[in-house]
Amino acid sequence: MTLYDLVAPAIEARCEPRYRIAGIRAADPLGADAIVAAVPAMNRDADVPALTLALRALVPDPDRAASLGVVDALAAVRDLGLLLGSLKRHGVEPLAAVPEALPVLQELGRRTGMVPRDTVHHYTTWNPLGGRQRMYTGEKMEGYLQDAVRMVFPALVASLDTCSELAGLEPYDPRFADTLDRTGQHVQAMVDSIDFTVAQVTPDFFARGLRPYFEEIDVAGRAYLGPAAAQVPLWLVDLTLWQSDRSSPEYDAFLDDSVRYSLPSWRVFHAAHRGSTSAVSKLSAAISWESTPRLPPVLAASAVSLARVLRILKTFRARHIGIARKAYSDELRLYEAGSGGAPIALLRSVLDLTRDNETLVRHANVRMHPPMTPPASARKPASRPGAKAGVKAATTSATASAAASASAAASTSAATPRPATTPASAVAPLREKRFTP
Repeated sequence: MTLYDLVAPAIEARCEPRYRIAGIRAADPLGADAIVAAVPAMNRDADVPALTLALRALVPDPDRAASLGVVDALAAVRDLGLLLGSLKRHGVEPLAAVPEALPVLQELGRRTGMVPRDTVHHYTTWNPLGGRQRMYTGEKMEGYLQDAVRMVFPALVASLDTCSELAGLEPYDPRFADTLDRTGQHVQAMVDSIDFTVAQVTPDFFARGLRPYFEEIDVAGRAYLGPAAAQVPLWLVDLTLWQSDRSSPEYDAFLDDSVRYSLPSWRVFHAAHRGSTSAVSKLSAAISWESTPRLPPVLAASAVSLARVLRILKTFRARHIGIARKAYSDELRLYEAGSGGAPIALLRSVLDLTRDNETLVRHANVRMHPPMTPPASARKPASRPGAKAGVKAATTSATASAAASASAAASTSAATPRPATTPASAVAPLREKRFTP
């Protein structure tokens, strides 16, 4: 049983048509099954006339497009998008070749609340499985790459909930650490996905076999990127953890463009939390405000949990850069920028930002205020037989000292009132210390 099998039923039960994954996959409002099944062969032959005829045959009249519900409209964009990307891969601007598709794409974009072309969600999550699967090449590795992105969609939906909850909590609340732990479990799906990609998809296949199908197309004078994996919005997690007030101008500009490829509710989330106080800033302010010799256990647990989820993000980004460097090496690359429009330098910059924030949280907790009682998940295993006697004695002494000072620390903590929310005076200077690559 996969994560999708466990989470998808709960997702589909929500009043959000874009989460009705099974229904969108099953839909074929344009009667496209037979035509899209032939697309891989057309692409192998670089048969531009056949691809042009196929796109023209699938384009519904504007009235028909205007009558589609959200589920059918998403499926229609998915199927038209496969031909849009195929034509562009062979050097043809698709809407110049089939201009009657322009008003239809614009109408479908209005009906779905999304950009007027296919996105990564159309290409992966909303794509049928098995014999009806829409593919550019028909190669196994293309299917594996689609599977890798499908794996993370339920986790992204779940992380939207936990990050919304986290935004309303303070580090002194026990739920702060718990919410971070649940967020970390969701983000781990991204690491699992990229590990799966490394194992199943070669850099050569992506760079030369698949990347050309993700080129941008012109829609009424505006460029729209293809269904790139970079559109998978990990920024949903970044935003509340650190990016809202500890980012860089380069990453902010990239996100401003990337957000438009997301689902409407995800764009609302971005607008609501952009510029708010991040979890890192809240925790930094709380630790700086503490005057006791040891952090209270709840605050220590918050620091440990925040460092842990940032470490998972750092792991994902380090592995992502490893893949990107190979796919865009001098020997393989056909394009300077990634399929999401970002150069390798920006990926490196975002990794550095993530690492800087993780290091700040970890050092603030350990160096400034060693925790009075580390959470069970952060405790190290017992020393192996043969460990030096001095180390064992020091550990025993430290444990006894911590136990002896616990009541005093708790008393000091109780006697000193803490703010219900992060003090603005504590957060303001933190916002000025923006990390730059």
